[in-house]
Amino acid sequence: MSVRRRPVVVVGAGPVGLTTALVLARAGVPVTVLESSRDLSTASRASTFHPATLDLLDELGVAAALTAVGREVHEIQWRDLGQRVLHRIGYDALDGRTAHPYRIHAEQARLTPLLLARLDAYPHAEVCFSSTVFDVRPRGDGVRLWLDGPHGVRTPLDAGYVVAADGSRSTVRAALGLPSRATEYPSYALRVVTHTPLDALLPGLAPLAYVRDRRQSFSILGMPDHWRLIFRVPAHLPRRQVLEQAEVRALLERALPSWAAEVRVADAHTYRLASYVLPDYRAGRVLFAGDAAHLTSTAGGMNMNCGLHDAVAWGRALTRLHHGEADERILGSVAAGRRRVVTDQVIPRTEARTAGLDDPARLRHALEDIGRIAADPQRTADYLVKASLLDCAPRPQLTH
Repeated sequence: MSVRRRPVVVVGAGPVGLTTALVLARAGVPVTVLESSRDLSTASRASTFHPATLDLLDELGVAAALTAVGREVHEIQWRDLGQRVLHRIGYDALDGRTAHPYRIHAEQARLTPLLLARLDAYPHAEVCFSSTVFDVRPRGDGVRLWLDGPHGVRTPLDAGYVVAADGSRSTVRAALGLPSRATEYPSYALRVVTHTPLDALLPGLAPLAYVRDRRQSFSILGMPDHWRLIFRVPAHLPRRQVLEQAEVRALLERALPSWAAEVRVADAHTYRLASYVLPDYRAGRVLFAGDAAHLTSTAGGMNMNCGLHDAVAWGRALTRLHHGEADERILGSVAAGRRRVVTDQVIPRTEARTAGLDDPARLRHALEDIGRIAADPQRTADYLVKASLLDCAPRPQLTH
């Protein structure tokens, strides 16, 4: 049996998989992306792109297009329940540290078509939809993947290396028998979507605002065409009950007591909050990135941004390996380094964002600390560097 072989196969055509493939393709490395779905996902998922990520996307030629379809965020606000601004921090504190001293709010589904369009320019890159990986077998000099292709045809494909970017329920991870149990946080998220222009109701509202009040805390995110209110809900409360129309309306009455009647709810849904880190991001010639490697609290959108940083790091390492500029030790170094970023920096930072929201004393101390940060330019810059993962993302290597 003649089996086709590719130097690198990426499993998953989400933001992480397509970013990995684009890094490789731009460097002349032949790459195949396998996606089980018929098309790119349009699901509502992560929606925040940080300065460090925008710098890397600029390197790939898609940052400007993403900015054009997103909403720029130049300030973070902390407000009380009466919508009085308690503190504000401006991203201009990052001037000179990044080419993008702001963050972009846009659905990740806005990014994937941009990445795919760029990939189409490279004849040595291919994206295969309706191609489901159902088995993965390491071999001496590579990896054999078995695919359920179109029309039910099962075919093998050999790869020199595999990058598993197939999400939190990774088929590749399961096929290799690697641990995958996540630890649920003691709360889950409720996202309420409205097309009501909240910045018209609440004068001066920034597209990123944290309402911090002992009576009710939540986050407000302004998207290009809607607004999101995100609440933490104790895990013991049934999701079906929380999503009842009367319950959502009562929550809005608590959150926006003077304005709730004017807020039209377009959608309300919940999503889980969990923590998981793969013990090793490398299993021989199989490399893990994004949700296949780690899950963290969704606070600040750090997990998705970290996944895109994984993609760039793996793409660069495999490029050097392919061109004979490094040996396989580089893979172990990247695997260990990217894992440390999650355990030592991303998880502590995301968990700190929401710690103590139900404890009046801790909430007061947290707000006091934000006030001290906002009043000190150096501390403001340090806060934004960490919030944007500028201190632990791959450095941009712009050539244009």
